[in-house]
Amino acid sequence: MKRESDALKTRFTMEAAGLDARALTRLRVLNCIRDAGEASRTDIAAALKLSPATVTFVTSGLMAGGLIEEVSAPDTADTAKRGRPRVALSLTKGSYFVAGIKVSRDKMSILILDFDGREVVNLDVALATPQMEPLALVLAIRDGVMAACVRIDVGLEVLAGISIGLAGLIDSETRFVHWSSSLTERNVDLGALLAEHLPCAAFLENDANLVAKAEQLFGEARGLSNFMVVTVEHGVGLGIVLDGRLHRGERGCGGEFGHTKVALHGEACQCGQRGCLEAYVGTSGLLRRARKDLGAEAAGSVAALVDLAQAGDAKARRILDEAGQMFGMGLSNLINIFDPERIIVAGAEHRIAHLHSETVLAQVRSSVVKVDTALPEIRVHHWDDLMWARGAAAMGIEKVSALKVKALAQ
Repeated sequence: MKRESDALKTRFTMEAAGLDARALTRLRVLNCIRDAGEASRTDIAAALKLSPATVTFVTSGLMAGGLIEEVSAPDTADTAKRGRPRVALSLTKGSYFVAGIKVSRDKMSILILDFDGREVVNLDVALATPQMEPLALVLAIRDGVMAACVRIDVGLEVLAGISIGLAGLIDSETRFVHWSSSLTERNVDLGALLAEHLPCAAFLENDANLVAKAEQLFGEARGLSNFMVVTVEHGVGLGIVLDGRLHRGERGCGGEFGHTKVALHGEACQCGQRGCLEAYVGTSGLLRRARKDLGAEAAGSVAALVDLAQAGDAKARRILDEAGQMFGMGLSNLINIFDPERIIVAGAEHRIAHLHSETVLAQVRSSVVKVDTALPEIRVHHWDDLMWARGAAAMGIEKVSALKVKALAQ
């Protein structure tokens, strides 16, 4: 078993905020076991550089709390000689379930994982309208999760946590929504509504941050400490990871790449301002411009707009070219400000194909401050809504883990 890497050390730092030293050690041991699948006490001690006595004490507490269990490890030549079976530790099978939810404009994607990160069930639930009153959204979340639980013949009470990804300006610590395109109101204490109507711990996060977390755990950013994920769908989001940790800003409003300004007195954005990058690059902005310049037929989807451009329509081509130019300028600004190891452009293929052309990359190269070393790598990762929900569930597992080890007897 490998020694604990720097990425693993920082992986749970955010969720571990507020834990004392003993609880933090429990969390490190628990996640070491999760990453390995199965690990002996000797393996854990070596990986985390802990004494065997400490590992024995900590794992005893985790076992008493029902978080881990002993399993028989495969026989080795050494154990055969000693005549003594080797014992390993694993997470307790079926101990806890966590739901991850991605709220889109027309549906919710719901994924339930067990505590070990294995998928139990996934379900898409249609939403009546792209924008909802806060209470209506919370009740829709509750009903959707209940429907997913029915699929596996369990009640809502089996869930240890529900993690929700929502577009907008969100303070994840307080679960306060300054603004979201999914809500009809601004400045909403969504945490209070979640606590009132859900039977378990509920976590709220900007959806782009959840994509960054998923890329960090099992995507294109594994092993990286400094990277960015640009998400392109109805709007444009940004997840920033610096030194292995999500960067949210002082108010939880950091990373609003889509609302950086690219044109003075430019196109109207859904946030209420003008000239935002999102107004030129996001699906909503592209289709609004298509409707204005080309009529309703071209505004049905980005794919329809792309088809028109490929067929030679000059107006459609101009809309897409300008989107690519603005996007390339935005990516170069990210590189100039943050100098990340990698930028990942994430989204459905039909929404972002025009944003990673050679023309766009040339725009990036021409706008970055010239340094005699290679530029950060720009990768494209085609995501579906289930992968967004997986990011939400993965973060939910981390937060539930922190809550469970904190609750163990001192």
